Amino acid sequence: MTRVAQLYHEQGLRQAEIADRLDLSQSRVSRLLRQAEKEGIVRTTVAVPQGFYPELEERVQAMYGLREVIVVDVYSDDDQAVLRTIGAAAAAYVETTVQADELIGISSWSETLLSMVDNMHPQPRPAAQGVVQLLGGMGNPAVEKHATHLTRRLAEMVGGDARFLPAPGVAGSAASRLAMLDDPFVGNAMGWMREVTLALVGIGALEPSKLLAASGNVVGPEEQRELQELGAVGDICLRFYDEEGVPVVSSVDDRVIGMELEQLKAPRRCVGLAGGPRKFAAIKAALRGRYINVLITDRYTAERLAGDWSGLPADVPQEVTS
Repeated sequence: MTRVAQLYHEQGLRQAEIADRLDLSQSRVSRLLRQAEKEGIVRTTVAVPQGFYPELEERVQAMYGLREVIVVDVYSDDDQAVLRTIGAAAAAYVETTVQADELIGISSWSETLLSMVDNMHPQPRPAAQGVVQLLGGMGNPAVEKHATHLTRRLAEMVGGDARFLPAPGVAGSAASRLAMLDDPFVGNAMGWMREVTLALVGIGALEPSKLLAASGNVVGPEEQRELQELGAVGDICLRFYDEEGVPVVSSVDDRVIGMELEQLKAPRRCVGLAGGPRKFAAIKAALRGRYINVLITDRYTAERLAGDWSGLPADVPQEVTS
């Protein structure tokens, strides 16, 4: 049994060659190889390259009931370094997993999603029927191009058509939001959201990012205080939730034009891209609320999610426990 295993695994001989050399039948060689595995003579090991964390991914996946977790290596906990690395990993994930005729939804005003589309390569053949904007992309003209760039660029990369949501992420009032929803182009975009099979979303902390703040699609100081008093810790598509992942009902909801939290649970895959200590509470709450089922994050955030502080460097904050 050991001799057969050595010839096959170490010397690379085919089963027919081993049978001829040892005067055995080929079926006997095949049985001996299977038995060698059962007896522990042959053991299969996977050599994981440095910078990959399969055990950590499996631990986070099991803890939060996720479909998949991708953990990327980062050289620091700096927000910019984290989002660039996560964006590159997300680009590879989408390129290798997008299904034919898939309808992809993508959020607006996310620097991590911008990094993702800028790292993508054109697919050799059409890989999706279209890309839908999940949150209104109109805003400050100086930065509005970022929102449309996300949808258009991703559509170009997967060979589908770009379907825009021609409205701001946050309307000026509840009445103006209702008026915009009556627009046929806005109505079409909102209808397409129900058909999305792959959603790609950023996860936001209560304090808006620089890009979102510059877009003008932010809540005012009074609404910010209201959200804080109601226990909001984060948002997806400007839909806020508390630390348990429960939606926070506030006056902001009446002005947001985009996908709702419960709608995020309908696509087969809802991929959340986020990392860094500033967003930890928002990420954990999103997992508790089951708004995403695929998480792409950095190793430090994954270790926090798994409750493992041993791998964190001394200068990385550990105080977030919600």
